[in-house]
Amino acid sequence: MPSSSAQLSLLHAGILACGVAAVASLLTSSIIKSKADQEAAAEYKAAQQSKKKAAKEQKEGGEPSGTLIDDVSIEKIYLWEVEHLGSRFKSADKNNINIMKNKVTNASSEAAEYSEYTHSSAEYNKLIASHECILADIKLSPSTSKSVKAYVRAGPRKHLHFDPHSVTAAIVTCGGLCPGLNNVIRELTNSLVQLYGVKKVLGVRGGYAGFYNPDWAPVELTPQYVETLHHQGGSALGSSRGGFDLDKIIAFLKKHGINQLFVIGGDGTHRGAFKIHEGCMERGMNVAVCGIPKTIDNDIDHIDRSFGFSSAVEAAQIAIRTAKTEARCNMPNGIGVVKLMGRSAGFIAVHAVMGSGDVDLCLVPEIPIVLEGEKGCLPFLMQRVKEKGHAVVVVAEGAGEELLGQSTEVDGSGNKKLPPIGDFLKKKIEEYYKANSNDPATVKYIDPSYMIRSVPANAVDSLYCMQLAQNAVHGVMAGYTGFSAGLCNNRMVLLPIPELVETSPRTMDAHGRTWERVISLTRQPNTAPPKKEGEVSKYAPMLR
Repeated sequence: MPSSSAQLSLLHAGILACGVAAVASLLTSSIIKSKADQEAAAEYKAAQQSKKKAAKEQKEGGEPSGTLIDDVSIEKIYLWEVEHLGSRFKSADKNNINIMKNKVTNASSEAAEYSEYTHSSAEYNKLIASHECILADIKLSPSTSKSVKAYVRAGPRKHLHFDPHSVTAAIVTCGGLCPGLNNVIRELTNSLVQLYGVKKVLGVRGGYAGFYNPDWAPVELTPQYVETLHHQGGSALGSSRGGFDLDKIIAFLKKHGINQLFVIGGDGTHRGAFKIHEGCMERGMNVAVCGIPKTIDNDIDHIDRSFGFSSAVEAAQIAIRTAKTEARCNMPNGIGVVKLMGRSAGFIAVHAVMGSGDVDLCLVPEIPIVLEGEKGCLPFLMQRVKEKGHAVVVVAEGAGEELLGQSTEVDGSGNKKLPPIGDFLKKKIEEYYKANSNDPATVKYIDPSYMIRSVPANAVDSLYCMQLAQNAVHGVMAGYTGFSAGLCNNRMVLLPIPELVETSPRTMDAHGRTWERVISLTRQPNTAPPKKEGEVSKYAPMLR
């Protein structure tokens, strides 16, 4: 039998052999792994080089980089043409090339004469060519139609239809107030006078009725007059609903020699503007009529958004934060209810909710309100208060007609009067708590409706108003008429008024991503009716 020292030596030898085997195994696997990694790296590098080579060849061949897919394509583009005065009337001299006048006043008083201007002209960096267009729907898929519509791109044209020195323009604001109205008035005036050298711009006071009301004489607009308008809410020209009288409006245009008319308003106002356009054409009047879409509810179709909407959503945050404070501090069971504007569309409400992050329940016209039951908003609200100690509700003014019924009364613009959904909701919450809880609900109701539409435009809307006004003036000076300027797919375009108003006012898609985002934030029951089989969305891409 081996000695203990021999046994120990054998043990050490066995351990050493095992260690060597283990190391060898690890080295072998490391070599194999290293080889596999090297092969993978080489394969990836070769693929990248091949990709770069293909991209280079595509670029040299005038093709964009990327992978060519053969199941998505566009074969036909149908342009929404905008009527041009040149088809009926003689345009200004073709040698009258469009350049940026860049007029600067030497006068400091409001009484400054236009003749006291000097100017340093400059060429536009970009002049819009014929048939330059923006696709209406930028989303493509294999199921997309191969025929798409497109809009006329807005911007300065090379040739002018009007001689700027013979132009007298008029501006009118109609309907309800909206943040940014004064910005549009200011930028229209500045663009007409400073970019084109127009001699006279009149502001029609008090909406359509201002064309003939003897107590509302028009005001002459100059760069000095409008210099600080953008810092103020409302409309410096005033506004009103209704009052449309075509014959009297035409008479005003003739009396003052107006050959460019800018009408700022909603879909109803735009329908009136197109009637003015048709009236001018029928009477052989060389007058360009342009609309600028204005709606606090953001419900004019096709455009990305209406000016003033961002400012209104921002102003609504104050009311929501106030409701949050009231709900949190008033015990027991504090609930703040905020009613926001939104007659048939809940865009202000849903965007205010998404921008806030403090709202527990959002109610809009597009989604039926269910009070009780499995998907009832009242039991949901009570549960949320149990969890948090308080809750905040935002409701659009047009919500709940399925509960309150529709009113037969209308205002001067033909809009139906809305039932008091805020008071109704406050009462129902209090009644539900009385019937289902030992403690009452402390409900605070806040209605900031008119406050959010009378604020000055924020920076986002101020920029948008400038773009709208400048492109409206560019379109009119080029001779386009019967159109409205708008932002579509983040590009400025000219839209024929009949097509613009045909599907207005628009509403939010109850099965779209905007509402999906709202319920993901509030976690409220989704009471949208089921989507019908084969139902095709009729909503603009940005609203889906």
